[in-house]
Amino acid sequence: MIRLNSKPQTIIEAFESQVERHPDKTAIIFLGTEFSYAEIGEYVNRFASALFQMGVKEEEKLIIYIPNSPQWVIAWLGIQKIGGVAVPITPIYTSYDLQYIANDSGAETVICADTNYGYVKRAITGANLHRIIVTNVVDLLPWWKRTFGKAFDKVPSGKVSKDKQTHLFKKLIGHPGSLPPEIQLEKSRVIEILYTGGTTKFPKGVPITYDLFMESAEEQLNVSTPLFPKEENTILAGAPLFHILGQACELATLCFGGTLILQPKVNLDGMLETIQRFNAKTFVGVPALYRMILEHDRVDFYNLSSLQYCFCAGDVLPIEIGTRWYEKFKKKIYQGYGATETCGGVAMCPVDVDNPPRSMGRVVPSKKIKIVNPDTLEPVPLGEPGELIVSSDRMVTAYWNKPEETAASFVELEGRKWYRTGDIVSMDEKGHLYFVDRTVDTIKHKGYRVSASEIESVLQEHPAVVGACVVGVPDQEVGERIKAFVVLKEDIKGITGYDLIKWCRQKLASYKVPQYIEFRDMLPKSKVGKLLRREMRAEERKRQEKTE
Repeated sequence: MIRLNSKPQTIIEAFESQVERHPDKTAIIFLGTEFSYAEIGEYVNRFASALFQMGVKEEEKLIIYIPNSPQWVIAWLGIQKIGGVAVPITPIYTSYDLQYIANDSGAETVICADTNYGYVKRAITGANLHRIIVTNVVDLLPWWKRTFGKAFDKVPSGKVSKDKQTHLFKKLIGHPGSLPPEIQLEKSRVIEILYTGGTTKFPKGVPITYDLFMESAEEQLNVSTPLFPKEENTILAGAPLFHILGQACELATLCFGGTLILQPKVNLDGMLETIQRFNAKTFVGVPALYRMILEHDRVDFYNLSSLQYCFCAGDVLPIEIGTRWYEKFKKKIYQGYGATETCGGVAMCPVDVDNPPRSMGRVVPSKKIKIVNPDTLEPVPLGEPGELIVSSDRMVTAYWNKPEETAASFVELEGRKWYRTGDIVSMDEKGHLYFVDRTVDTIKHKGYRVSASEIESVLQEHPAVVGACVVGVPDQEVGERIKAFVVLKEDIKGITGYDLIKWCRQKLASYKVPQYIEFRDMLPKSKVGKLLRREMRAEERKRQEKTE
């Protein structure tokens, strides 16, 4: 058992206390199969024992490179139990990304899906990876489900070599072993490094400590307690576990006695059927996922009445989606705002008040904020837009191995360290925060600061539009002209750029209306789904240089 010198509990202590309190309660539901707290607890012990026997040391970094699954949770908790440091990454990363993160973090072990095994083998040549632990996404399902899935080609798999550095996850947890010795841990000990893309070329590692994670997780799960107690929560995970949204708002429920429903990838019918079958109370997702559900042609086949708390973060929720969701399901979508660097929530919409449209909530108790002029860092008047900076007693104060990025993103004011979010927000007199734009994505047109996100949101509310990206095109007369790249729905025909400009004129101030519309089949996005406006801006600059 890992002991903490002082409260709050560590993650593994909190989880193991739930195992002791109700061993037979369902902890995880995965593709229709239920795993009890006792089962997951035993698997965690066996995995921790296997890591210890393999020679994994305290504070050693281990990459988790698998989709949402029980194995992901077991690996993450097992790493905590031996005092290691988890490095969760998206399973869609390539060997190039994996190699970079392995070298940057200093990881020596990678836990991967067999479908990613080829990427791992290629990355090893340029990284210090000594051990590969491989799993198939259905490894822990009953034999008949595995057989059925493979027989009907429903289970993706990859070839795995038989060599000394490769170990099978299923074999490692097949038998109990000697548990590692008790480890004394400080509450400020780093438990994981989460990599965030942000706006820089390379991902930046964000070190998360025990106390920061537990504080943020409890704070965010507490938001829904006016609706139901934390231990009675059943959460359908619509966000990936490698992301802070998936961790603080989904994974953390296992520290408080809730039930976590996982899917390896987004499958709308599977997701909706699972909500209905297992009476999920909480659903977590980004705006795009809520839109996908609303537009799913079989959504009316399912009963989603069990949902009591629908939470949205990761991007601005268009009013149109929130309105349609309420009209259809009679459920509100509650928004929140956070970042990897703040370990999730900075602001959350309370469930027991009437939150204004577009509000992303009120500041949570553990965080302090300032809204400042991004150039001078001087506070702006109440109601005026400015850059949001955030501080907390247990906050992240530096990126991993990135002194220049740290200096640019973390500042000291009034004797405290503050994280510069790079987001332009405003706050009303009642403390509600409103997202305005990213500082790097503000278009300067005729002396006005124009929000690219605001224009994109309006375009995406048009019934023919599925995606939009807005950038500023340099112009000597007005500073920048506004250009929108638009993706239309597949079955839409006859929509012109003039139609979309007319739509914008109905909803935006004249200086915010795009001057140009260009139709595209797709828009560039990062590997974690963020729109890459910088690529579109660079493309426009090159095009302009050729014409000059």
